[in-house]
Amino acid sequence: MEIKVDHSTCTGCSLCRNVCMYDAIEIIEGKAIINENCVFCGACIDACKFKSIEITGIAQTHEDFSAYNGVMVFIEQHDGIIADVGYELLSEGRKLADILKTALYGILLGHNLNENIGGIFDYGIDRLYIADNEIFKNNLDDVYSKLLVQAINKYKPDIFLGGATSFGRTLLPKVAAIIKTGLTADCTSLSIDEDKNILLQTRPTFGGNILATIITRNARPQMATVRPHVMEKCPVAKTEINEQIKNNHEIKKEKDFYKKYEDRIEFMDFDEGSFKTKYKLLSQEKETGQSINLTDYDVIVSGGRGIGGPDNFSLIKELADALGGVVGASRAAVDSNWISYPHQVGQTGKTVNPKIYIACGISGAIQHLAGMQTSDIIIAINKDPDAPIFKIANYGIVGDLFEIVPRLIKRIKSGKNI
Repeated sequence: MEIKVDHSTCTGCSLCRNVCMYDAIEIIEGKAIINENCVFCGACIDACKFKSIEITGIAQTHEDFSAYNGVMVFIEQHDGIIADVGYELLSEGRKLADILKTALYGILLGHNLNENIGGIFDYGIDRLYIADNEIFKNNLDDVYSKLLVQAINKYKPDIFLGGATSFGRTLLPKVAAIIKTGLTADCTSLSIDEDKNILLQTRPTFGGNILATIITRNARPQMATVRPHVMEKCPVAKTEINEQIKNNHEIKKEKDFYKKYEDRIEFMDFDEGSFKTKYKLLSQEKETGQSINLTDYDVIVSGGRGIGGPDNFSLIKELADALGGVVGASRAAVDSNWISYPHQVGQTGKTVNPKIYIACGISGAIQHLAGMQTSDIIIAINKDPDAPIFKIANYGIVGDLFEIVPRLIKRIKSGKNI
């Protein structure tokens, strides 16, 4: 593989050099010259208005993917309880399936799932594949990956989605490696190129400074993971099967119960003896210390570098308490040891989607925005009128937070409208 510049059309305009992040392009005697620093990222090709740059030597493949159809979502559960990210992905999967005019499938593995599967059918799912067995009790990725690979090879989904949770981040890369397909991790947006019917998978890269859109050109399924609370849960319908399952206090596998819904639910066949694992679970211990879960709150008041120190978080907490919310923080505040990590919002912290997000003294680095920009209402308080946070805020207050926040607290406690 090599990259070439057609000097008969190159004008030496420098557009290619300006977008190159690797100092791989020089302008010599009015022509672009590419040196050994090139990593073949292709940014210069997109930037060149004269189509003077091309990468050659890439093998062209024409794979037949006609056997692959549908969108399949891995529905994560713990102790029989469906994780919220499963519902979020079903909502997004339904949108993608509608664009592609195909079906939405779910795959659920676990033990003693009981009636918790009922809510799944509120999200427009066409078929649910279930494996309910004690071997799936402890959520071992080594065991789960074997059945997911079997399911993908059998049902051949065109798109496969999972949550970028601690479990999903270990499980799905293993699945992708076994079936030899690509996996785009930690996506913040999914869409369809309707001309080519290809999944466009967008995620932050280069430390969150840019957004990259990735496609899986030569393999199937197209796999992606999405961080919890990036997508919105959107139930589409209350279905008869959902109500039937919810009213049945203990789901049983007898065929007579599922006969009426056999076109919607399928228990997967598998040989238990083939699910040996090299892992042995010795024990499970719940995390001690702070167990705050930011995603449980409708109001989050976050402090950043502008707070000035750990003692000033008491002011942030007072405002959060007055609103019935919880305290969040930027990475800068956490790295400075002003507040503990469970409060961190952002790319390396929690992704949240509250009804109200108040950012106090937070400039709005893209890494922080990635964790809170889907909030319903964003209120920014910052003394810098050019702070990036104001670009996405619904309401912005330019001023000293140590003057503004106490006045807000006083107004709220007085019971008057703000």
